[in-house]
Amino acid sequence: MTLRVVLADDQAVVREGLVTLLGLLPGVEVVGAAADGLAALDLVAEHHPDVVLVDLRMPRCDGVETTERIRAEHPGTEVVVLTTYADDESLLAALRAGARGFLTKDADAESIARALRSAAAGQSTVDGELQRRLVEAAARSAPPRVKEVEGLTAREIEVLRLIAAGLSNTEIARTLVVSEATVKTHVNHLFAKAGLRDRAQAVAFAYRAGIAG
Repeated sequence: MTLRVVLADDQAVVREGLVTLLGLLPGVEVVGAAADGLAALDLVAEHHPDVVLVDLRMPRCDGVETTERIRAEHPGTEVVVLTTYADDESLLAALRAGARGFLTKDADAESIARALRSAAAGQSTVDGELQRRLVEAAARSAPPRVKEVEGLTAREIEVLRLIAAGLSNTEIARTLVVSEATVKTHVNHLFAKAGLRDRAQAVAFAYRAGIAG
């Protein structure tokens, strides 16, 4: 299935380079490119893409607001943030707004393709350095949601701690000496109890709650 993508970046050179790069990826079709957030929203409404690749710093409507509006108005479209630099609070705000992936602009074609496909499948991808900054920002932000933490079982907290350490479900199953199906059940339960959408949010939640770090 062809992955339909809209990208938004206010720098013409970067935008045109991304159009060329994405156009070379098998199974990826760029259906629109915008110079700011408002133009990106228009393109999303027109083309209903699978994923929007969006810069955080843009005129008229920045990446955080663009992400929030896309997720609210077009829930079938996912968002991946691509940025050269952003303060940690902006990254955390984009996560809260519903971004599925976070990449730096020096990411190679393979990394971008993987992030786009993961986002379209409802999975998260976070560049290693950006993940560190995200969890540090989360640890400095609001106090832990104590009620939700107390609602988790000891095993769910253990699974959450391993997620925050970067382990996959397969690796968690191996560590805990249980089946992968059991791990998936624990993950589904803790996500539901803590109101988490994906692993990126789970990592931030774990650090904010003092479960990791």
